[in-house]
Amino acid sequence: MQVAVLGGKLQGVEACYLAKKAGWDVLLVDKNPEAPAVGLCDRFLSFDLLNKDKLAQVLREVQFIVPALENKLVLDAIYECAQAAGVKVLYDQQAYRLSASKLESDKLFAKLGIPAPKPWPDCQFPVTVKPSGASGSKGVYQVQTLSEFNELLQKINKQGEWVVQEFLAGPSYSIEIAGINNDYRTFQVTELEMDAGYDCKRVLAPAILAAEKIQQLADCALVIAKELQLNGIMDVEVILHEGKLKVLEIDARLPSQTLTAVFKSTGINVLEVLGTGFGNSKDEKEYTAMAARGVIYEHIKVGGGKVEVCGEHIMGDVGPLHLKTDFFGAEEAITNYHKDKQEWVATLMVTGENRDQALQCRKAVIKNIMNSCGLKQYQDLTPPLLPNTGKY
Repeated sequence: MQVAVLGGKLQGVEACYLAKKAGWDVLLVDKNPEAPAVGLCDRFLSFDLLNKDKLAQVLREVQFIVPALENKLVLDAIYECAQAAGVKVLYDQQAYRLSASKLESDKLFAKLGIPAPKPWPDCQFPVTVKPSGASGSKGVYQVQTLSEFNELLQKINKQGEWVVQEFLAGPSYSIEIAGINNDYRTFQVTELEMDAGYDCKRVLAPAILAAEKIQQLADCALVIAKELQLNGIMDVEVILHEGKLKVLEIDARLPSQTLTAVFKSTGINVLEVLGTGFGNSKDEKEYTAMAARGVIYEHIKVGGGKVEVCGEHIMGDVGPLHLKTDFFGAEEAITNYHKDKQEWVATLMVTGENRDQALQCRKAVIKNIMNSCGLKQYQDLTPPLLPNTGKY
């Protein structure tokens, strides 16, 4: 099958990686010839995706389209051209528009009775302040006091819509749900770890979470997907706070990071499932709770005499990335590494029979990198502790 991945940033990296694992021929389009995913495709075209004539010409060559970006104007242009060409596209306009607004998403959670952080002013400090239309950790603030909050409001008051809600401490988890014509599947739950700026630096699978909590999360994802009449894919991110799962956000788009971790752990390629249809595939419970290998998926930056575990953002501005196997002992890595480079980055994919074994292998990989590159320092920063709590 021929697939067009439209957008070459970090979502494009994920899409190209999974599409190649599915055995597909991958055509990547991005206006930036140095986009990260350029090194992971079979063929690359450089043009602005708002050029509908060029886009329509490309779409006549493929059977499946994977938008890998978050620009609504471009997404709608892709959808329009895909409809005209009669080509399958992994994009649900209605679901994406709602999930792209944290304000609208929070209204949906309230309507459905889904546990979520309390909104300001119905909560105490500390609070989280985040832009309604951004994804991930971009533009997120943690505010400890009322005076700090008022000062921040003056700073951001004229910069669009913002969401203010209670800050919750605890481990974070993610689940993906995919739907085709009201037939839904949830997939493996993964565990997320953040860097000092609350950007996801590491995905672990399978998640260490009680079976009843995994089922609660799968049920929650299903309720939201049915309400949205989702046709495509959505991820649901939650936090386990004082024994209760609270939904932080949803994104009705192809996620980065978690799908590859799910693939390495379970062998289920969610992009392939979406591209070929569910057919006689496993039911929802079998997908969600199937046996799994241990996986550690994380991002590192090497330079200045140290190896540093960082959020995903470090992978986005270093030029084309390439897939390497047996990378310092890691099963695979996506990286710009070259033996003559003093500074480089990599997404490491380390596996084992279980999570403990994967963690042990991961320690050996880091040691191999430090010894081979003559590095003396290792850094793995976490979000700052909240005052007087000992919690993140």
